[in-house]
Amino acid sequence: MIPQDRLRQILERFQYLEAAMADGSGDIAALAKEYSGMKPVVEQIEAWQRLSQDLEEAEAMLDDPDMAELAREEIPQLKAALPEAEKALQIALLPKDAADARPAMLEIRPGTGGDEAALFAGDLLRMYQRYSETRGWRFEIIENQITELGGIKEVVAHITGENVFAALKYESGVHRVQRVPTTESGGRIHTSAATVAVLPEAEDVDIHIDQNDLRIDTMRSSGAGGQHVNTTDSAVRITHIPTGIVVTSSEKSQHRNREIAMQVLRTRLYDLERERVDSERSADRAAQVGSGDRSERIRTYNFPQGRMTDHRINLTLYKLDQVLGGDLNEIVDALTAEEQARKLAEFAA
Repeated sequence: MIPQDRLRQILERFQYLEAAMADGSGDIAALAKEYSGMKPVVEQIEAWQRLSQDLEEAEAMLDDPDMAELAREEIPQLKAALPEAEKALQIALLPKDAADARPAMLEIRPGTGGDEAALFAGDLLRMYQRYSETRGWRFEIIENQITELGGIKEVVAHITGENVFAALKYESGVHRVQRVPTTESGGRIHTSAATVAVLPEAEDVDIHIDQNDLRIDTMRSSGAGGQHVNTTDSAVRITHIPTGIVVTSSEKSQHRNREIAMQVLRTRLYDLERERVDSERSADRAAQVGSGDRSERIRTYNFPQGRMTDHRINLTLYKLDQVLGGDLNEIVDALTAEEQARKLAEFAA
């Protein structure tokens, strides 16, 4: 059932925003941001209202002998289209995650599997880089520790663009790979894992950090050797004493490193606060697709069978090369649809 009072309030607010922007009154940037966020919802409202009105008019035409035949042709089509429009409107009206439109911090670390896990972490990094390219996002690696074999000990990337967190938030968790490692001479299939964390970027107003709670150390940056070694003490390590969170940044500029490290720290503290609030709202967060539980095995990449399986929604795709090449749209769409269906069920209950 569509709540008519709520629709009226949304349309009135949208009309007010249009008028305010036309007059140039108020904070134009804030008004434009709210207007942009409301526009897709208003479009769904108007589409549903048009269909409903067209159906009412067509049914009224049944009493007119000259129009009855045309009405009998239109009514089945309108009745068939109305449920889809109503569902689309219900989805548009669902509460939005306030962080969906934000940039994100992506963190990847190897799990069980030694060198093979580190190599797989590198594969995941390249997968997200290529996916970001297809979405037109900016992908910036801000911390990267590489193993001797070219794998990854730890990587932190900053991703900016349109609705980054909305698309990537379902990637948090344990990613498992099954394949024959390059270091395996006997041809045996090994199972390794890497952990992915996707955190919405925090803004200054989200988290207040007391400078007295920080321990800031400078140290010599490590590099690949030779001319790549930074011989100045420019790397910055910040420890948040109350939580024990430690962040580092190893760019050439110590000032830039401090900025990066503080941004990563704010983001991790913001994520902790989001987890706390979510835990209070839901007694069973494990049932949520987008719970962000990074101890949960969410996906398996099986090389011998060319198969990717997302265990949360039982989705299996036999196009592993394309997935690792950054083709994540089908997976993201399926996870988003599952989350929307869950929310719709709660909304109807």
